Amino acid sequence: RTCDQLRCTACDFRVSLFNDYVWDQSCDYLFFRNNMPELSKLRAKMIKKKGARAYACQCSWRSIDELTDLQTEQRLRWVCGKH
Repeated sequence: RTCDQLRCTACDFRVSLFNDYVWDQSCDYLFFRNNMPELSKLRAKMIKKKGARAYACQCSWRSIDELTDLQTEQRLRWVCGKH
């Protein structure tokens, strides 16, 4: 389980999550900066993968396909936004 109200302290953007998707390896900072939070634009680099989850804000992104502790990710600056 993860918080569904994550917020990035680096870009002050809400973290979007997409069930059953991962990000394409060609994703980069400018892709997210220019396309967040427009799902229709983001789909261009989303790959369907059952059981996975893709996360992104305007400055960071991560694909998860196994149990992972996101708090150990030093580069991610995501915190609970509402609880």
